[in-house]
Amino acid sequence: MSAESTPDPAIPGPGQSRTTGPGHQGKGRRRRPRTGRRKALLVAAWSAAGIVVLGGTGAGFLYFKLNGNLTSVDIDAALGADRPAKADNGSENILVLGSDTRSGGNKKLGGGTDDGTARSDTAMIVHVYKGHKKASVVSIPRDTLIDRPDCTGTDGTDHPAADGVMFNSAYSTGGAACAVKTVELISGLRMDHYLEVDFSGFQNLIDDLGGVQVTTTEDIKDPDSHLDLRAGTHRLDGEQALGLVRTRHGVGDGSDLGRIQLQQAFVKALVDQVRDIGLLGNPKKLYDIADTATKTVTTDSDLGSVNSLMSFATGLKGIGPDKMHMVTMPVVYDPADPNRVLLEKTKADQVWTALKNDRPIPKSATEGTATGEAKGVVNTGE
Repeated sequence: MSAESTPDPAIPGPGQSRTTGPGHQGKGRRRRPRTGRRKALLVAAWSAAGIVVLGGTGAGFLYFKLNGNLTSVDIDAALGADRPAKADNGSENILVLGSDTRSGGNKKLGGGTDDGTARSDTAMIVHVYKGHKKASVVSIPRDTLIDRPDCTGTDGTDHPAADGVMFNSAYSTGGAACAVKTVELISGLRMDHYLEVDFSGFQNLIDDLGGVQVTTTEDIKDPDSHLDLRAGTHRLDGEQALGLVRTRHGVGDGSDLGRIQLQQAFVKALVDQVRDIGLLGNPKKLYDIADTATKTVTTDSDLGSVNSLMSFATGLKGIGPDKMHMVTMPVVYDPADPNRVLLEKTKADQVWTALKNDRPIPKSATEGTATGEAKGVVNTGE
């Protein structure tokens, strides 16, 4: 799933300076990015892992087939010992990435050139608190300008550190290991696990689930993501769900931050759907979902077997939507480029310190930061 690619031409080169003053938060829509690529988000990897638990209970005799579906990456071997220390308080941090490789089934869904490249359109740090009864989820905007550490590409090429580049360039430069290394540099938190899902798999998974119900509080129409929804309650199929989590121009201020707010609402609806699906009486559907889920995710090597993934997912089953606190990493709009955002370091440090100490993220950490203005546009539907 990871592949080498040339960073987005809109990404500033190494050493290019940026203004670091406070960004504006005007109500006007942000202008469109220069590239016409349709962006995708796959936010459901850890929920997909939860579905594998169901697959294991009803289709144990197909263990070896499901096990063969999984792809894993040895993050520990790639990064070595120079990493943040593992937490000793019983908590865990999982980096969830959504990738938009243009090859295979994704080419039709994502557009763009089938050049063998992949990008990370979504990144979430999932912090599971001690006892595994609740979680905090921190979304990292793909358009955040960051300092990327030196990384080794998936083809063995060494890439020197770069300043002022977009966050999602870490994945396109060095795959999963570089993405993990970059997140650990930004947050100071050790990523205990890694989960990645591609968007063709995401669409198939939603279809296998029978759709996900949400309520939109306003019309959403975005030709770029092929989404056209009237305000009201909908059961989204895979294509519609993919359109919802990809859209950015149809809601809020037109930025990636607004899209993140839609993604966060959809994740809660998806988790709720998985908890209530009741598949034990339908072995075929149960197996179809487990088969799709194991084909969809790429994991770190510690989760690279069905047994390990099942054990991990079992520990997350008690975390419902009401036990998930979802925030966006504190950022401000870049005054030099309205299509980019800058880390609000003082407030971000409050987030990382809270998670490092296994405490709730304080409200003050996200007050006054850029939001995207799309909160409440999507809710779970009943």
